[in-house]
Amino acid sequence: MSYCNAIITMQPAERKALHQNYHDNLYGFPIHDDNELFGRLIMEINQAGLSWETILKKEAAFRKAYSQFNIKKVAAYTETDVERLLNDAGIIRNRLKINAAIENAKSILALQQTFGSFENWLNQQHPKTKEEWVKLFKKTFRFTGGEIVNEFLMSAGYLPGAHATDCPVHKKILKAKPMWASK
Repeated sequence: MSYCNAIITMQPAERKALHQNYHDNLYGFPIHDDNELFGRLIMEINQAGLSWETILKKEAAFRKAYSQFNIKKVAAYTETDVERLLNDAGIIRNRLKINAAIENAKSILALQQTFGSFENWLNQQHPKTKEEWVKLFKKTFRFTGGEIVNEFLMSAGYLPGAHATDCPVHKKILKAKPMWASK
């Protein structure tokens, strides 16, 4: 069952509303802000082994804990920040995922120096197959397996498949010109 169809049948109303907002307004739409791209990567990494619903419920806490996903600030985190994050009940308290966020912020800063932005780096890699993207991400970032990379790229408009083609949101995404639709 697609995410689109799952939301239609979802109960109770609070659960449906949480997913509906993400589905209708964020999932699959191009992201042009590097901090938001970084934030989506943090969210996808933290979802590993958990439900997406858990992550959606914690999004505000993630934003607060990770300096509103400010890449420069997260890249400068110290061991004190790691300890703060490990003690923050509002987020996923996993040292590997926390360290990955910090190291990935440093990697993105390096990409920004070379390519001007994280988005430019992603755009210059397009088009790639899912397998090529996974290989590139594993070489460039930490804690980025196949499912994490696939979901990150679909959610940010670099790979197709976020929505069923008969979903009304699919048409909105096409109007937003995701990279996967440009050949």
